[in-house]
Amino acid sequence: MANTFPIRSGLLAGAALIGLTGGPAAAEDVKVGALMAMTGDLQAYGEGIVRGVYLAAAEANAAGGVLDGEVTVSVGDTQTAPQPAIDAAKKLVSIEGVAGIVGALSSGNTIPVATSVTGPEGIVMISPASTSPAITTLDDGDFLFRTAPSDAFQGIALAEVVQGAGYTDLAIIYVNNDYGEGLNDSFTQAFEAAGGTISGSVPYEPGKASYRGELQQLASDGAEALVVIGYPENGVTILRQALEEGFFTKFVFTDGMKAPEIVEQVGAEYLNGSIGTVPQAITDSDSFQAFQSLYEAEYGELPPKPYIDGAYDATFVLLAAIQKAGTTDGAAVRDALREVANPPGVEVTVGEFAKAKELIAAGEDIDYVGASGSINFDEAGDVAGTFAEWTIEDGEIKNVRVFEPGAS
Repeated sequence: MANTFPIRSGLLAGAALIGLTGGPAAAEDVKVGALMAMTGDLQAYGEGIVRGVYLAAAEANAAGGVLDGEVTVSVGDTQTAPQPAIDAAKKLVSIEGVAGIVGALSSGNTIPVATSVTGPEGIVMISPASTSPAITTLDDGDFLFRTAPSDAFQGIALAEVVQGAGYTDLAIIYVNNDYGEGLNDSFTQAFEAAGGTISGSVPYEPGKASYRGELQQLASDGAEALVVIGYPENGVTILRQALEEGFFTKFVFTDGMKAPEIVEQVGAEYLNGSIGTVPQAITDSDSFQAFQSLYEAEYGELPPKPYIDGAYDATFVLLAAIQKAGTTDGAAVRDALREVANPPGVEVTVGEFAKAKELIAAGEDIDYVGASGSINFDEAGDVAGTFAEWTIEDGEIKNVRVFEPGAS
């Protein structure tokens, strides 16, 4: 699907008109792929995150497009599963002819796509949400980047949060994929190093009707709370069965469970007081405030879900890199990414794609500061980041603080 973003307010409506006016023949469009979980276990996040892609694409079009052509967006649905993700990526690359991909969301989808499709084909992919530590050392030809920090850091952040809440003995249930395994390992290591006890840790397979066996096993050792490292669809089933059987009444969550739908489906009275962590920009920064204003002008209130800002950032730097490279050639775009995202250079931020184009045309280096933080890609394509401690209070998800793990 190309040009899938809805036309509502001024920015997107103006962008839609580009390429439709008279005059000389338009330059070739620049097509960006959005590899998103529009169905499956992460469906609760897909629609919001893809809006971040739409906003950046529309902003680029309002600034005259990229390489003198209009930016279009083609969405591929991963179905939150590896093989459909690979199939969708192949279609985006081979049939749609995208110049780069923003996505995927789940690390368990991003890793096989990077190793079997985008890496071998020489296409840049920037994930706004894949956090597995395994991505850092992945053999992807340096074509895989991400705007979300590694779970090597979220594990440390979560350990600090649960210690602050007074927990000393926890059980963990985690989705059996790269995301779940990586975060389970990093959290366990950090929590135990700080003196905590993990009385049990078991993986779960997505799509099962019952997780009572896993929950009974974890509850038998008397842990104070259950850490759920997973996604909303199966997470709701796990929480309901934990409560129905009396296995657990207190819960700790990670980023994949920060969704209002979970509270709505399980019940606020059972989840109030639950805590968790999520990669989160410093929300009072100028760049985040600019993004929030941009989003709310188009779509209304920014939902309390992660990675929408990171999707905007990923799309902005991808398009800026194409403009910098002067071509959609994958290797050239890859080589230009750090030139537009990292210092040194003139700082550009959210809402300033026109400024970025002017500076690039003048031969100036630019340094993009994003809505989700400083997008400074290291040698592995990773970024540093800050995290939010969040809680469920009166049935609503609320951020408690934003912090840098290990800084205290």
